This record gives sequence, C-alpha cells and structure tokens, in this order.
Amino acid sequence: MSEKVLMKGNEAIAEAAILAGCRHYFGYPITPQTEIAAYMAKKMPKIGGCFLQAESEIAAINMVYGVAGAGKRVMTSSSSPGISLKSEGLSYLAGSDLPALVVNVQRGGPGLGGIQPSQSDYFQATKGGGHGDYKMIVLAPSSVQEMASLTVKGFDLADKYRMTAMILADGTTGQMMEPVNLSEVEVQHYDKPWAVTGTKMQREHNIVNSLFLEPEELEKNNFARFERYKTIEENEVMVEEYLMDDAELCVVAFGIAARVSKNAINEARKKGIKVGLIRPITLWPFPKKALLAAAEHVKQFISVELNMGQMVEDIELATRCKRPVTLCNRVGGMIPSPAQVLAAIEEADKGGQA
Repeated sequence: MSEKVLMKGNEAIAEAAILAGCRHYFGYPITPQTEIAAYMAKKMPKIGGCFLQAESEIAAINMVYGVAGAGKRVMTSSSSPGISLKSEGLSYLAGSDLPALVVNVQRGGPGLGGIQPSQSDYFQATKGGGHGDYKMIVLAPSSVQEMASLTVKGFDLADKYRMTAMILADGTTGQMMEPVNLSEVEVQHYDKPWAVTGTKMQREHNIVNSLFLEPEELEKNNFARFERYKTIEENEVMVEEYLMDDAELCVVAFGIAARVSKNAINEARKKGIKVGLIRPITLWPFPKKALLAAAEHVKQFISVELNMGQMVEDIELATRCKRPVTLCNRVGGMIPSPAQVLAAIEEADKGGQA
C-alpha cells in the first residue's frame, strides 16, 4: 500500500503484524484490544495463517511458546489483567530464549479496573512481568503510524535477540483512528538455526528448554542473557527529543501523554518558558543517556503519566537524582489535559513543585 489509509490503532497493529510475516495469532477477547483479535480472525484464514481464540489467556501464551519454538513469527495480544494471566508464559519464553511479540493495550486497574486508557502496566512491562531474572524489549507508540511501525520493529528485535518484545500501548492509541502509510514498514528477516523444525536426519537435534537442574548451568545462562541485554541497551534505544536544545525544563512522557504534553509545551513556549520533551519510545531499554545529558542543563524534570508515577523512578535513576522530578498525572482511565500539563510546567518554571 503506497497511500495512507485511515485505520484504528488496533487494526494497524494487526495489519502490520501480517506484513511482518506473522501467520500465527493466539488470543482471547478483552477490551480495549479486541479489534486486534477480530482483525486477525478475519484476515488470517485468507492468507493461509492460523487464528485461534484460545480458551484462556494462559492457553494463548503457551500456544505462542510452541510456535515460537518452531521458529515462526507469532503474536498474542491482550489488555492489562489478561497480560497478568500470561505472565508465567512470558517467563517461560524468556527462560527458553524464544522470540515473540506480545501486545498490551492497557486499561485502568488494579484488578479488573475499567476499560478506559491507562499506563499503569509500566512496571509490569519494564521490570519483567513474570518470575525470574529477565527483560522484555518494550516499545511505546504514540500514534497509529507507530502502532504499525513499532509492531514490525518488535518482531525484528525479538528475532534478532531471541527474546520477547512487547508493544505497550494505551487504550487511546488502540481506539483512535489516523492515516497510516503501511508502505513505510520495512521488514528484516533472521535465520533461526536453533528452531525445532525436524532434523530430516541432516543435523543435530535442537532442544528448547527453560529447565536447568544444575545451578551452575542456570547461572551461566542467566549471565549470558544479561550480556545480551547490555548489547541491546547500547544499540537499540529509541527516543524522541522535542525542543530540547535550549530547554531549562524537561517534560518526560510516552504514548498519549506525550501527545498531550507537546501541545502544552508549544503553549508554554509562546509564554517564553524554555521547556522541551523527551519521549521514550523504548521503555526498555530506557533512554538513560538522553536523560542524563538533559540533566546537565535543565533545572527540573516533569513526568507526565497515566499512572501513579511509575516512570518517575526510572527518570531519577537515569539522571542519578541530579535534578528534581515532579509528577503530573491522571489515573483510573483519565488523561491529563494540555491545560493541566501547562500548569505543571508554569509551576516548575516558578521554581515550585508541579
């Protein structure tokens, strides 16, 4: 497709996954991401793919494990409480070093919460999600175009590093409609000599396993995995900087909160306030270097989030607490308004606490 088409964010994810070569989707309906499953249910049979609505989220993630082990591109999607149910499977994928893409279109919580947008799964995504020592690559789109492009990027990074990638979207970007150019999507392909595909008596058996009874062997695997994570942190950070060259204040936001913040920043600039934006696109790996560099010339950071301030801790760690970090937030399915963010910027400019 060379022209832009009007698509809902959830549909853009599904179409981009198909373009990326995903032919296996396993999921379970839950608002606000059900359109992904509905789109896959309609399209997969037409292209020789497999759509299966599993009996539960737990079943779906274990089906993902099986297809990933065979070396095929595979995806599942859900929303907050559904991702919690998948958490054991996420740990097994990490333990077996299997690539897969998991989509979380977040809703409010904790518990069942509501169906309105949220960013309250930040800790769950960036600090692991399941048990054991592991990381996931976490990508945070802020537009429908990025819902598509980061889906393809997620598949590519998952295959490149043999690990799970997650699209961490909020309900707003999942439900909003915007023009998307799918011809801009570039797909990478990686060989998978480790995959369990049948030997045809031409090679040694491949084994996919996350169980290591000898503690020395498990320790060796964990150390090796974290060496790979260091490589990812060095090479795969994605971040957008907006009006940061002369900024004296820095707003940090991702997803829909970043879009709201840009409007507030533009208004603040009209009032003579030198404020800019750092938008993490990869929530893991977190853009530590960009924030540490900003800490050399800004007097304060303002974290704009749809949660109780989960990213604040990562900003403080990245900047080594060189500058104060204040929070501007709404929770429970509410979104900060540009006026609220502008008020926080103005308060910080006065030297107060936002």
